[in-house]
Amino acid sequence: MLSDDSSIERFTSAFLDRSLPRPEWTQAGHYAMALWLLRHRPSLTAPERIRRLITAYNEATGTANTETSGYHHTITLASLRAAAGVLRDHGADVPLHRVLQSVMLSPLGDRDWLLSHWHRETLSSARARREWVEPDLAPLPDSWKIG
Repeated sequence: MLSDDSSIERFTSAFLDRSLPRPEWTQAGHYAMALWLLRHRPSLTAPERIRRLITAYNEATGTANTETSGYHHTITLASLRAAAGVLRDHGADVPLHRVLQSVMLSPLGDRDWLLSHWHRETLSSARARREWVEPDLAPLPDSWKIG
């Protein structure tokens, strides 16, 4: 589905207008959206803007944003930082679908990659859902800084 740049753009447009079917909001979809926004609409990746976009999408698709489900601020920002680092490593001329493929084939494609940086208890806390919580196992790479 996300095999070319136009499909990533359509996916992101559907996310932004909240018409994206919930089953398509996968880990690869999260990264596809992040990569597209980072390259084409970086202002939308500011922490409070991305929070509003995702919580609105969740609400539109029937997902409650609570202390145990829905939007997760720490995971969102960590994933955005990872996507920004990979995007920078590939350069502006590399098609997004190739960058996405690289992300998904890397350790970042593993749903548990965050557990290399945070204890599970820390990451699953209500606080980490609400606000940015610094890694408590290993820092994120400096090359992943945004802005």
